[in-house]
Amino acid sequence: MTNKNNEKLPKIGMLYLDHVLRFFDKSNFRGWPDKIETVTYHWKNDKARFIKEVKRKKIDILIGNIPATAYETFREIARALPNVQFLPSLDTQFSNKSKENVTRFAWKYDIPIPKTYVFYDKDKAEKFIDQTEFPKIIKKSYGPSNYGGYFVHKVDSAKEAHNLLAQKKYHPAYFQDFVPMSADVRVMLIGHKPVCAFWRRPPEGEWLTNTSQGGSMDYMDVPKELLDLAVQVSKSANAEYWACDIAVGEDGEYRILECATAFAAFPYIRDWIGQYLMWKFSNGRFAKPNIPLYNWEELGKMDASILRTLRYITFGKYTPSYDGAYFLDKKTRKTEEGELYLHELDNLFPMLATNDRTKEEWASEKWNFQDNYGKSVRKVHAKSNPIQENNSNEVSNSETQQSETLQVDKKEKKALLTKKKMRKIFTSIEGINKKKSKKVLEKFEVAELTEILDNTPETLVEELPWFKKKMLKELKKTWAKFKEKLENKEKQ
Repeated sequence: MTNKNNEKLPKIGMLYLDHVLRFFDKSNFRGWPDKIETVTYHWKNDKARFIKEVKRKKIDILIGNIPATAYETFREIARALPNVQFLPSLDTQFSNKSKENVTRFAWKYDIPIPKTYVFYDKDKAEKFIDQTEFPKIIKKSYGPSNYGGYFVHKVDSAKEAHNLLAQKKYHPAYFQDFVPMSADVRVMLIGHKPVCAFWRRPPEGEWLTNTSQGGSMDYMDVPKELLDLAVQVSKSANAEYWACDIAVGEDGEYRILECATAFAAFPYIRDWIGQYLMWKFSNGRFAKPNIPLYNWEELGKMDASILRTLRYITFGKYTPSYDGAYFLDKKTRKTEEGELYLHELDNLFPMLATNDRTKEEWASEKWNFQDNYGKSVRKVHAKSNPIQENNSNEVSNSETQQSETLQVDKKEKKALLTKKKMRKIFTSIEGINKKKSKKVLEKFEVAELTEILDNTPETLVEELPWFKKKMLKELKKTWAKFKEKLENKEKQ
């Protein structure tokens, strides 16, 4: 019999990119006995060098999320490294690239979403606006600034929609039917098992649930049926780790709003993911983490400042005892199978190993509509969309899109990546003087700060002890105004 402790373990590498926040570090893989390598992609013309470094370090598994702006490049890199397993796979990360990709993923797997319309041709988008019913939601589909609600707009008339697209110049034009909802729920999963879930509710009289827009959150009583949907989506993506934002409509229906492997997670959740991956790749040498269902209801009672610092949380498995019986009487859920104790309900959501695929599911030649339409994907467009959507999902030549994207990217980089401008933004916030703004810029590169302010502004509260929530609230408003001014300059 082979001793598992003597088996050779695969060589793990951490995938990092300059100016992009790191989801994992080596501490999330505590106990891994071999050296964990790191490789960093430096953008521009770094593809060939990056491939050589991965080969030189003899990496078997490369772990890390890839941002939207590098996704297609890493498709090419992955093909050049056929013996390296990217984790999550590029197929699993397909939804990370854009809202359009989330939509195509949902269409393929019959996942409920608000009815969606995507246009690359400006004239056809304008014609659709004149013919459709309102209200509608218009979103920025592609790029690193997809988050926080600042690029999601509710329009109530054709005139408002025309004006918005003329101002924002979103490309493609991405519309969804407006679905009134009472709340949404974010569910995080590891190995298709829910490990954290929380409600986000809009302020009274508003429709956006983002906490950055004033929404509230709580962790209690997330329905099993909603968790079932999140598990279905995670399995469809073949995701080792995953997060879904699920709208709870006023009509009682659940609809997926967002899903991806890139999401904000407390450090202890990233530790759980690391433990899961160590189990997956060690042939049982490391134990699979035991994470009880609804653990978030108890952990969520702690202050967020504590949750941001907790590491390496572990749970024992349930064993029946007289003492435990008392508490179990208080912790049950009604399900289709009847009323179940939590440890019984936990068995309905086992943590599973994902499948290692050898073929590409979302090959860019077919599915990269953002860049390739008018070249190789025109013939497959009708096949890749539901029949009922064929008339409303039109795509035009991609060269115009690529030109527009490059121009915007250059302007944003020039406008954002200056210390002087960033210092001015921070010192405009009450309580942040020149000395404190200097500390911020010493801790974070300007490009990294841009990414933080776009995607995870709460990081500033986590990383800087003196940074107060009141400052964060004011900074979010200031940053939103700055981005709006930037976009106004782009259209001039």
